[in-house]
Amino acid sequence: MNAIAEFEQRLPETQRDAFRRLKTPCAIQAYLDSLPYKAEELDRSPVRVMTDGQAHCLDGGIFAALAFWAMGQPPLILDLVPEPGADDDHVLALYRVEGLWGAVAKSNYPNLRFREPVYRSLRELCITYLEHFYNLERRKTLRGYTRPFSLAQFKDTHWMWDDEALKMVTRRFYSRPSIPLISAESAARLSIADERSYKSGTMGVDFSWVFGARENP
Repeated sequence: MNAIAEFEQRLPETQRDAFRRLKTPCAIQAYLDSLPYKAEELDRSPVRVMTDGQAHCLDGGIFAALAFWAMGQPPLILDLVPEPGADDDHVLALYRVEGLWGAVAKSNYPNLRFREPVYRSLRELCITYLEHFYNLERRKTLRGYTRPFSLAQFKDTHWMWDDEALKMVTRRFYSRPSIPLISAESAARLSIADERSYKSGTMGVDFSWVFGARENP
């Protein structure tokens, strides 16, 4: 039995059928959007994402990458890195169509989610998040991104269903350096998000889980 088949066997039947219906990037994004966003310290395995019915950006991104793997795409995730101490990072699950990059993501913010596969480079993809990546002070905080991280590199695939095994994956994921997205000079010139952009960009946001507002454990 291959790892994805074993993952499916560990799901309850209803969740197994739901996973098998994730045949397109839009379907994966719609599934993530259907789950409540919970920015807890716990990183859930893909099985637990489905059985608990909730996720944050990291475990949602890992789940999406696994769904892409089941579709025949490589299971790639990437981290969007903010100014230190100013915001949360944000994880994207990457996919390609005819050599062009797109992304799926779980986010509390509506504009930090799906991207169509139209971007020729990862920098070109990541820069589209900059205008929407702001904190409660309305400061645009995105500063860098990491190279794609393949979940296929792990011979031990217990991370698909075991939270403890997933910790090894996340430790390695977060140990990698960030590539600057903009220069320090450009960052110093960034304006704050205007009122209309901020209101539209926070529509439906659960502020109890937002960086700077949520209670730290």
